[in-house]
Amino acid sequence: MLLAAGAQAQSPSLLNPMFQDHGVLQRDRPITVWGHAASGEVVTVTLGSASARATADAAGRWSTVLPAMNAGGPWVLTAQGGSGVRQSAGDILVGDVFLCSGQSNMELNVQGASDSWNEIHRSTNDAIRLLNVAHANSPTPLPALKDPVAWKVAAPATVAEWSAACFFFARELGPSIGIPIGLVQATWGGSNIRPWMSAAALQAVGGYDRSLQILTLYARDENAAQKQFAAQWEEWWRGASGDRVGAEPWSLRPPAELRAAGDWRAAPPALGDWRTWGVAGLADFTGSIWFRTTLSLTAAQASSAASLSLGALNQVDESWINGRALGNTFGYGTDRKYSITRGMLHAGENVLVVNVSSTYGGGGLLNGGAPRVLQRTDGEAIPLSAPWQFRIVPPAIGYPPRTPWESVGGLATLYNAMIAPLGAYGFRGALWYQGESNTGEAQTYQALLIGMMADWRRQFGPDLAFLIVQLPNFGTPPATPAESGWATVREAQRLAVAGDPHAGLAVTIDIGEAHNLHPGNKQDVAKRLARAAGHVIYGQAFAPSAATARRAIRRSGRIVVEFADVERGLVAYSHNTPIGFELCADAADTCRFADGSIDGTRVMLSIPNGVAPTRVRYCWADSPICTLYDFSGLPAGPFELHIIE
Repeated sequence: MLLAAGAQAQSPSLLNPMFQDHGVLQRDRPITVWGHAASGEVVTVTLGSASARATADAAGRWSTVLPAMNAGGPWVLTAQGGSGVRQSAGDILVGDVFLCSGQSNMELNVQGASDSWNEIHRSTNDAIRLLNVAHANSPTPLPALKDPVAWKVAAPATVAEWSAACFFFARELGPSIGIPIGLVQATWGGSNIRPWMSAAALQAVGGYDRSLQILTLYARDENAAQKQFAAQWEEWWRGASGDRVGAEPWSLRPPAELRAAGDWRAAPPALGDWRTWGVAGLADFTGSIWFRTTLSLTAAQASSAASLSLGALNQVDESWINGRALGNTFGYGTDRKYSITRGMLHAGENVLVVNVSSTYGGGGLLNGGAPRVLQRTDGEAIPLSAPWQFRIVPPAIGYPPRTPWESVGGLATLYNAMIAPLGAYGFRGALWYQGESNTGEAQTYQALLIGMMADWRRQFGPDLAFLIVQLPNFGTPPATPAESGWATVREAQRLAVAGDPHAGLAVTIDIGEAHNLHPGNKQDVAKRLARAAGHVIYGQAFAPSAATARRAIRRSGRIVVEFADVERGLVAYSHNTPIGFELCADAADTCRFADGSIDGTRVMLSIPNGVAPTRVRYCWADSPICTLYDFSGLPAGPFELHIIE
């Protein structure tokens, strides 16, 4: 008995960790179950009265399929190996399972949402269970999740750390469908959409071949990949800045010439978050800044290999010593340490250059981290005590490229470690709340989102429904029409959903917060996601969202915008006419605000003097003022339409 118990304790992977106590399996479709056993071992799987068998392959992997089941439970799922090893998962329910993914607004937990105390204390619901996938990244697809996982039942002791949007969605949807709901949360704050896509999907979108090749190299040789990426980074800078070879900020030039350069300024001796320096334009600056200092060494000190500690940085750096790239690291206030090989240093003044980029919050060489020193192999630590200089990168240059192996900004890294290991687990739909990190490159988002939806459907099945949260309002309301990365991402989300019969859009343009990137009202987000699910997944008769613009036509000297899915007519809040409409010519920066009036399910726009419009836009800004609703109480979503003559 002791030997048998020992064998069972040493075989936790007979069932894949996705199959554990309190789990939820997808109803009404064949149930794929898999795990690991000895090569050639026959494994029998049972669930209720159903059973199936599989034989482990040479690597020990086995997989089998149980017949589809109706919603219900609880059941016991058991895997029995031919060697006698047995593993069971109890309290298994069969219902609908949803994958909740995206960046920080999907990750924001119940404890951080509005009215959190009440939400937590009334959360008990045995029919809602969640499995959280821990943060992980990998340059190559992983066969299993890196960290242990467990299914948890909704209760005050468990839900505080669950995704608020995900949990509230299940709570809203549950009463209308009357079956158990399983939630798998795979989120990472600050993440771009690219890391959530497989390498094959990114290749299909196009434009990432070189970076994917570097990612493949990184999996076998990190140093070589860093060198190739540095060359790509330097090419980007020359193209974006116009600097000739030898005149870049990292180039090795005589110290006297460096000190004489007029575009470098003295940094505060303490360095730290650049927002605290008191320098004009840096109080709320996000972008890139160059840093530079010198390190005076004797011939003996320069003769050996060493390591360089830059202390804590936020958020991404690319660093050079004497014109030679050291490496690139991502991290929120994490320490940077780079190896310096023999021959990279020389006697006299050595020039250290660091480019630091931050997309949110503070930035720069922060305080409180490891000491900034050159650490020699003989134990001597030489402080970086010379004054630092800085130079602000003009915003027009944009953000530098991110390493393809980076967690939140790379390529395929989160897919490889957090989505691929989910294998063929059954899902009814996916909730996607992401896009804030793509607003600086918004023109590519539609193709990426369409590519990601196709990518996940290849893994989880062609009928996987997608429920997309359109970005909310954020920032200062506009005084004049302007281009907006946030608006462009919203339009990409709208168009991706409009062309997909198995996708729905949750419009949130009215429930963001001007000065809070993470608005606490996730309850209304969840209600709108549940409404979209009711239409897209469950065939309920109401529209998936509120009034939707269908076309704009020129008629009798005015532009007429026609809306569909209107509940009992359009209405303008706080005024007798709607605001936020713009008429534009083809060229950029030609948009003008347009006066409008409501006529049933249409909005009639007057053409401003001096405008020959070819396009109409509505609520086109980071944080627009939107007043057009229908009598459901939901807002008409932002859009851009070409005018039909």
